[in-house]
Amino acid sequence: MTADSVEHNGRRRNDGTGLPDASDGRPDDANGAIARPADAPRLDPRPVYRPRVDPAAERVFGRPEGTDGAFGATPRARASEPEIRHAPPTDAILAEAYGRPGDADETLQRPPSVSEDDPGDDPGPSDPWRDPDSAVRLGAPLESEDGEDLPPAPKLTLREVLFDRRVQPRALASLAALALVIGVVGGLAVAVVTSDTGSLTSRGVSLSQVAADEDVPAGTVARVADAVLPSVVSIQVTMGDQSGTGSGVVIDGAGYIVTNNHVVSMAATNPDAKVQVTFDDGTKVPASVVGRDIKTDLAVLAVKDVDNLVVAELGRSEDVQVGEDVVAVGSPLGLSKTVTRGIVSALNRPMRLSGQGTDTDAVIDAVQTDASINPGNSGGPLVDIEGRVIGINSAIKSETGGSVGLGFAIPIDDVTEVVGELIRNGEMRHPEIGVNARSVVNDVASGAEVANVQNDSPAQRAGIVEGDVIVRVGDREVTTADELVVAVHAQEIDQPVTVQIVRSGRLVDIQVTPESD
Repeated sequence: MTADSVEHNGRRRNDGTGLPDASDGRPDDANGAIARPADAPRLDPRPVYRPRVDPAAERVFGRPEGTDGAFGATPRARASEPEIRHAPPTDAILAEAYGRPGDADETLQRPPSVSEDDPGDDPGPSDPWRDPDSAVRLGAPLESEDGEDLPPAPKLTLREVLFDRRVQPRALASLAALALVIGVVGGLAVAVVTSDTGSLTSRGVSLSQVAADEDVPAGTVARVADAVLPSVVSIQVTMGDQSGTGSGVVIDGAGYIVTNNHVVSMAATNPDAKVQVTFDDGTKVPASVVGRDIKTDLAVLAVKDVDNLVVAELGRSEDVQVGEDVVAVGSPLGLSKTVTRGIVSALNRPMRLSGQGTDTDAVIDAVQTDASINPGNSGGPLVDIEGRVIGINSAIKSETGGSVGLGFAIPIDDVTEVVGELIRNGEMRHPEIGVNARSVVNDVASGAEVANVQNDSPAQRAGIVEGDVIVRVGDREVTTADELVVAVHAQEIDQPVTVQIVRSGRLVDIQVTPESD
C-alpha cells in the first residue's frame, strides 16, 4: 500500500496490525458513508451447517414423496360470486291445504290502514291484563240465538254406552254365559296340566318349622324318644347280593321321608335295586326315590298306602345353641329304634362328604354333636330336648370307623330348603362361581387359595385369578377350601355378592354374581 492510498483512505492504527483506521468518523463522500479501504481483506461466506438426519427419523418426520410444497391442503379458489340456492317448490297438496283460496282477497293480518286507536265498530270488553302493544283484541262473546233452556237428556244405560242399542239383553246374557263356560273350562284345563297325578313330586306340600317355646319345661330323654320314634323309619336297599341300611324320618303325611343320598344312591342309579321302609310298628312297605341332591347328601323317598303316619316336628337352626342337649335316633348297625344322648358341640362346621361307594360329593355346614352316631344312623334325625328335629345325621369322624364323639348332622334349615325343592321339582340347583381352591394358612392370609378358574365362569368374568386367596364371601368368613363351598352355596343364584380376596398382600373386594350349577 502506498502513502497516497493511506492518505486517501485514512490513518493507520497504532496497534501494530497495519490495518487502516476507519473509526475516525470522517466521511469520504458526499453521502456521509465511510469508504471501505481498498486493501481490506475479504472474508469468505460462512458455510451453512446442516446436521446429519437419522434415516429412521427422516422416514417418520420427513416430507412425503411427491410433495414439494407445504403439508396442508391447497386453499380452494374463491368463487367470484356466491352461489344462490332457491328453495324447492311447495308441494301441491300442502299448497292446496294451507294456501290462500284463489278467490280470497282478505289477509290473515290486520290491514296496515287500521289504526291502533280505531278498533272498529265492536271494540269488545276492556281487559286490564291486555298488553297495550299487542295487535290482538278481544271481541264480544258469542251469544246464543235461542235463549231457551233445553230439557234434561235421559241417562244412558250400560248397554247403550257399550253397544249403542244394537245388542239385545238376550244376546248380552248369552255372551255372559259363554264367558263363564270358557273360564270354567280353562280353569279345569290348568288344573289338569299342573296336577301331580302319576308323579312322585308334589307342589302341594309345605314343610313347617316350629320355633322354640321357652314356656315348655325341659323334658327327659324318655319323653323325647317316645315322641320321636314313631316318625323314624329304617331303610334297607338291596340289589342282588348287595345291601345297605340307613335311617329316615317322616316329614309329611303324604308319605314323604327324608334320608341321606348315600343311603339310597345305589337304588337311584340301578333300576334293579329295591328300597324297603320299616316303620316303628313293624310295617314294611316299598319306597320310591322322589329326588336327591349329591351336593347336600339329602334324598327324599315316597311311600304309598300307609295310613296314620306320624310326622316329625321340624325346628329352626336359629334356635340351636352350642351346649344344649340333643338326642340322635336311628338304626345303627341295623339296630332299629336306637336312641343316644349328647350335646351340640359346635355349629357351622364345614364337613366334606364323599366316597364310600356313593356319588355324594357334598360339603355341609354341619351341626357337630357328641351323641353316639354309627353306620346306620345316617338319615336319622337329631332332635332337641323338646322333640323338634334340628338336623339329619350324616357323618362321623373316626380313625376306627366307630363313634368317638364326633358326629355331624345337616342343619334343619338346609334340610327344609333342599327337601322342599326335591318334592316340588325332583332336583335342587346350587349357586357356583367356578373356582377350585385349596386351604392355605400363612403369614399373609388364611383362607381358600384359588387353584384354577373355569373359563367363562362368574369368577373369571369378575376378575378373580389363580393365586388369589378368598377370605370372605358376603357375610361369611372363609378360612378353608371347604368353608368356601359352604359360603358360596349359601348365596342366591344371579344375585351379586361381595367376595373379599388377598392379592399381593392387599385386601380387594370383588363383586361376583353366582350362577346355577
